[in-house]
Amino acid sequence: MKMFHALLSSARLCVVAAAIVVAPAVSAQDSPSPQPQTIIPAPPQLAASSWILMDADSGEVLAEHNADERLPPASLTKLMTAYLVERELNQGSISADDKVSISEKAWRTGGSKMFVEVGDQVAVEDLLHGIVIVSGNDASVAMAEHLAGGEAPFADLMNQHAARLGMENSNFENATGLPGENHYSSAEDMALLTQHIINDYPEHYEIYSQRNFTFSGIEQPNRNRLLWRDPTVDGLKTGWTSEAGYCLVSSAKRGEMRLISVVMGTDSDEARAQETQKLLSYGFRFFETMNLYERGAVLATPRVWGGDINEVRVGVDEKVTMTLPRNRNDELRARLNLNADLHAPLSVGDEVGTLEIHMGDDVVGERRIVALEDVEEGGFFKKMFDQVRLFFSNLLSKFID
Repeated sequence: MKMFHALLSSARLCVVAAAIVVAPAVSAQDSPSPQPQTIIPAPPQLAASSWILMDADSGEVLAEHNADERLPPASLTKLMTAYLVERELNQGSISADDKVSISEKAWRTGGSKMFVEVGDQVAVEDLLHGIVIVSGNDASVAMAEHLAGGEAPFADLMNQHAARLGMENSNFENATGLPGENHYSSAEDMALLTQHIINDYPEHYEIYSQRNFTFSGIEQPNRNRLLWRDPTVDGLKTGWTSEAGYCLVSSAKRGEMRLISVVMGTDSDEARAQETQKLLSYGFRFFETMNLYERGAVLATPRVWGGDINEVRVGVDEKVTMTLPRNRNDELRARLNLNADLHAPLSVGDEVGTLEIHMGDDVVGERRIVALEDVEEGGFFKKMFDQVRLFFSNLLSKFID
């Protein structure tokens, strides 16, 4: 699919405040015949307390129910535990082959286990696998102690990062997800966290797709049934307590589109798999993800006044990805709204306008437009000459109006 291009037009010497850009997202060569418009039904209703379906690239929410409700997350909590381990690995604070001493507290932690023993020296890599694949509470506590000196300070670390990621309906009291009076999260927050796991540390994401893990001669299966049923599903984590019910965070990729599904509060292991499959099928059937602009794409070169150069390259400072209904590419239009009369100095990243993405008459997305290069102030005579030109340009524009 070809990226659609912005074409800026101006009838005046100075840059006008709004310039309309029109171009199809897909050329006639890409779409030899018009595709019938997809009729999108209402999202499926699930037998669950809360759920959400999100596009992993664009962050668009395609379906949700009670997604911001604070609920016990059970072992979905371990997604945050694993995320912090991956973060430390990525920053070089720890290495995969570092040895972690297993405390009695970690060994005694109830629930699902990796089956480490007191006094064992276990590699960080093995403990991360134990956390993700077999939901080891013992492994989670051991890593919490290794990274923060104890589970309580590690929970504080979890909450600080939850705030950083915008998880507004989460509070963690432990690294495992065992019931706590003030331990909660939401489907929306879990989807947001999963998006960061996938995009921030892709080098570790393969762990979430592994079906089995063996430690000390004990082989245990991943409890995510969809890893066996759907080859496009490659993660992430199950959870269960009597209070939380059966929960599942999953992700699947088909073609260039990746979706994240969170289902919380179903009544069985089978139900969480089936309800998740309904959400994923709905998303892939009726929506598509399009990469409209790459990061750093130059969308215009407007006039800049009083600078050492006369024009500045402007565009987007992040990849522009959108998830939209299928077969409506020909309705996409872009509108570039640039600030009038840009003046030097400008630095890379300075906001100079906005990009609006339209589908028909609706605005379906907006991104900021920034300077993609520095513009220094020109010399005395250059600035004076530009001031004169700008004065007469604005004067002329009044007559044109």
